[in-house]
Amino acid sequence: MNDTFESVTSLRARLNVLLAEHRDLDEAIARLAALPPTDDLLVRRLKKRKLFVKDRILLIERLMDPDVPA
Repeated sequence: MNDTFESVTSLRARLNVLLAEHRDLDEAIARLAALPPTDDLLVRRLKKRKLFVKDRILLIERLMDPDVPA
């Protein structure tokens, strides 16, 4: 049971870090888009990273709350 608690606690900590990173990336992309001329390559890289982070967030959320068959 202790391993399960530690595992969930670790997942929550990682999830919080990823949520913060996702929010920061979103803000950075918005700031760059508001300041013409934008660095298109940088914006694309930030958007790609944001998608990667979002995928990790969804994965962790599924691990923390798996679907239970009815």
